[in-house]
Amino acid sequence: MNENDFYSEETLRRMRERDERRKANREKIRKQNKRRELILKIAPKAIPALIGIVLIVVIVTAISSAVKKAQLKAAESGDGELTVSVDTLSDNAVSENTVSENEPEPVIPENNNPYAASEPEKYGLFDGYTVSYNNASAYITNEGIISEYAVLIDADTGEVIAYKNPDDKMYPASMTKILSLLVAVENIKDEDLSVPVTISSEAVSYAFSHDCSSAGFEENETVTLQDLLYGAILPSGGEATYQLALYVAGSHEAFVDMMNDKCEELGISDTSHFTNCVGVYDDNQYCTVTDMAMILKAAVSNELCRQVLSAHIYTTSVSDAHPEGLEISNWFLRRIEDKDTHGEVLCAKTGYVDQSGNCAASYSIQNSGKQYILVSGKSWSAWRCIYDHVDIYTTYTN
Repeated sequence: MNENDFYSEETLRRMRERDERRKANREKIRKQNKRRELILKIAPKAIPALIGIVLIVVIVTAISSAVKKAQLKAAESGDGELTVSVDTLSDNAVSENTVSENEPEPVIPENNNPYAASEPEKYGLFDGYTVSYNNASAYITNEGIISEYAVLIDADTGEVIAYKNPDDKMYPASMTKILSLLVAVENIKDEDLSVPVTISSEAVSYAFSHDCSSAGFEENETVTLQDLLYGAILPSGGEATYQLALYVAGSHEAFVDMMNDKCEELGISDTSHFTNCVGVYDDNQYCTVTDMAMILKAAVSNELCRQVLSAHIYTTSVSDAHPEGLEISNWFLRRIEDKDTHGEVLCAKTGYVDQSGNCAASYSIQNSGKQYILVSGKSWSAWRCIYDHVDIYTTYTN
C-alpha cells in the first residue's frame, strides 16, 4: 500500500508546499552565509578605505560650509546694499572688518584744481557716443552670468564685444551718480576744489527720506567741494550728491535738467531720462546699459572724473563733526582688485534698487593694453555682480 493513501489530497498539497518553503529557506540561509563569508573576507581591506572616503567627504563639506558662511557673513555685514532699504543705491558702505589687512594706502588727492596745468587729457577712447556691432559680437549665453542686462564695449574702437539685452530699458540706480559727477565736474572746472561747502538740511533730509546710502556728512558740517565729489562716488553718498547738485545748479530740479541736457549732448536722450541726481527709483528715470556705457565713457575721458572713479580710498578734510576726517572706500574696486580679469579694473560705480537689482559700470585696461567698458544690470547680489564682471572680462577680452 502506498503511504500517500493514508493522506488526503489537501494534506499532501500542504506537505509539498511546506517542503518547498523549507527548501527555499535553506537556500536563503545558504546565500546569506556566503555573503557573510565574503564580507568577512574583504572587510579588513574595505573598511579603512571607506573610512578614508567618509573623512574626506566630511572635511570637504566642512570647508565648503565654512567658506559659504564666511561669504554670507561678509555680504550681510559688509555689503551696504544688504543692510539698507531698497532705495539705498550703493553696495559700497562696508565695515572695515571685511577687508584684508594688506590694503593699499589711502589715496588722498591734493586739494587743488587739477585743470590748472592743462585741459583734461583724453584717454584714447573711441570717438563719439555710438557703438557698433559686427559678426564677432557675442551674445552672452553663459548661465553663470546672472545679470539680465550687460554690454562689453571695446573702448578703443567702439565695437560691442559681448552683450545681453543691451537696449532694454532698465533703472540705473546709483550708477546715476556717474552722470551727476560728470555734470558737476564740467561745471566747476574753473573752481578751487578746496572751497568750503556746508551740508544743508535739504540734502540731509532728501537722503534720509529716501533711505539713501550716506557718505557720513552731517547737517551744517562744512566740507570741501572735493569731499562732495568723492563722497558722491566712493560710498555713494546721497547727501553728498544732492548737496553737489545744489552747489552747481542752485536747485535739484535745475541740476536734473542739466543731466538730461548732457544725455541729449551724448546722443542718448531717446532711450535715457533722469528725474533725480541720486538714483532713487522713479519709473521715469531710466536708460539702457549701452547708454550708461556712453556716460561712463564720457566720465573716463575727463581727468577729474576719472580720478574720482578710480580712487579706492579717500579721506575727507578735517571738520568739527569729524576731526580726523572720514575714510571712505569704493568697495567694488577694492573687492575686484585681487580677481583675475585679464587686466586691471580702473574705474567703477555700482548701484542697487529693487527694480534694477545689483548693477555696475566699470572701465578696465587689459594685459594686452586694450581698453574696455562694461555695464551690467539686474544681478541678485553685490558679490554676484562683481563676479559677473570678472566672468565677462575673462571670457570675452584678450
